[in-house]
Amino acid sequence: MKLNMKAVLALAIGFFAVSAYAQAPTDPQIVGVVVAANKIDINYAHLALAKSHNKLVREFARDMVTDHTAVQKSVFALGAKLRVTPAGSGISASLNKQAAETMAHLKTLHGAAFDKAYVDNEVGYHKAVINAVSTVLIPNAKNAELKSALEGAAPMFQGHLEHAEHIQATLAAGDNH
Repeated sequence: MKLNMKAVLALAIGFFAVSAYAQAPTDPQIVGVVVAANKIDINYAHLALAKSHNKLVREFARDMVTDHTAVQKSVFALGAKLRVTPAGSGISASLNKQAAETMAHLKTLHGAAFDKAYVDNEVGYHKAVINAVSTVLIPNAKNAELKSALEGAAPMFQGHLEHAEHIQATLAAGDNH
């Protein structure tokens, strides 16, 4: 199975767009989506740390573990404060299914092929997350603190996307630190 980034991105964005017109997620489901999305990116980063020898890729993966672990802790703290328990949904189930397929593929790759696929996936994944947060999660969040937390996380996700795009361009130029 060859990872086609455009197809993965189209699928992710398409799914989130469709879910916006289906049943709107509840606050517990929104928290569940955030928890799932963070866990997925942490897992991708741990795989990159185990497989990559590229300095830029490894530094990015360490940042993903640090940042998404911090977000995860704050999500659980906010959930406890608001008495909102993360709940499953079609969105989180789809995220987990796609992540399992992506992880299986990434595990088959080595060296520069792994680095490229990991970074390409991070670009697509962060684009999809930014889209989902702005078009599905924020508009459907009923609790003001939850909505504010989602809005507050947007700059971090955008920064991750820009960082991943920079590494993607560096790898494409053949700079393999």
